[in-house]
Formats: sequence, structure tokens, C-alpha cells
Amino acid sequence: MNEQEVLNLLLAGDPAAIRSLVDQYQPLVIRTARGFVRNTEDARDIAQEVFIDILTNLHRFKAQSGLSTWIYRITVNRSLNHLRSSKRRQGRISYSDDHDDSGRSETMNLRDPGQKNPAELLEQKERSKILHDAIQSLPEKQQVAFTLAEYDDLSYKEIAEIMSLSISSVESLLFRARKNLQKKLWACYKKSC
Repeated sequence: MNEQEVLNLLLAGDPAAIRSLVDQYQPLVIRTARGFVRNTEDARDIAQEVFIDILTNLHRFKAQSGLSTWIYRITVNRSLNHLRSSKRRQGRISYSDDHDDSGRSETMNLRDPGQKNPAELLEQKERSKILHDAIQSLPEKQQVAFTLAEYDDLSYKEIAEIMSLSISSVESLLFRARKNLQKKLWACYKKSC
């Protein structure tokens, strides 16, 4: 079935087509959102919003780009909106991984010989926070391009389509993002964050 046939079934409200769309794109949407928000539960919430947006606005899809490109655009926009509202609500963005209802990190079974010791886990978490904070401090377009390139492993062409930019603009954004991250991380490690 080609994309136009799938779109026609979706517009007709075919439950099997809707389920197929969600099954096919949900991992991509969650992975992309998690690249921005760094929290699986928030990424799942964003994914629900993305699929509601898709189904609500499907009649607006012009098919000038691929369906996956449109879904990426919606996911990026929803993720950025989530980050903006989180900054306003909390004054900072959560960098932690998964939490239970009490807000505490999930406990790990440290008796498993394959797991790292507590000091290594703490160091890894601290590095992750420093990197995430550095990425979040990038200008928005650099942050989007970097996240799509590094977390979703998209090509420059795919990123250009998602961001409605030229390939050379994406190359420039990524170059500047990497340079800015290098400066921020170097400065942080130099003064031992």
C-alpha cells in the first residue's frame, strides 16, 4: 500500500490504518521526543499529543514532503513546546531518566555483575546532565538540527526537509552546534563542573 492509499484510509477513519500508523511511527516519535526532553514518560506524553495532532490535522497534510517528514516536524515542534513550558513552570529542565510516581529515580539491582558500580553510575549521570544542559543551551535551530542528526541519525537531506531549510543551512547549523558544544563542554571540564 502506498502513502496516498494509507492517507485515504486514515482520512476515512479506518481503525486498522490508524493502528498501523501508530505502530509504525510510535518508536520514531518517542525516540525523537526523548532526544529533546530526556525523559521517557514525557516523551510518551508528547507522542500521544503528536498522534492526536496527526489525526486531527491530517486533512491539512499537503504531501509536498513525505509523511515521516511531517511527523518529524510535528514531533520536533511538540518537543520544543514541552521544553518551553517546562522552563516556564520549573525554571529548568529535568535531565533525569525515568522516575516513579514519588519523583525518585528507579532503583537498580547493583548485585548484577554486569552493572557499573555506584560511583561509575553517578559519574555517568553527571556527564549526561552536563551534556544535556549544553545541548539545551544551544540556539533552538542548532539544538533541533543537532538532536535530529545525533539522536535520530538522520541525513542532512532529511533534516533539511524537516526544518524546511537548505542542506547547506543544515550543515552550517550542525557545524556551529558542534563548535558551541565543544566550547561549552571544554569550559565546563576546564573548571571541573
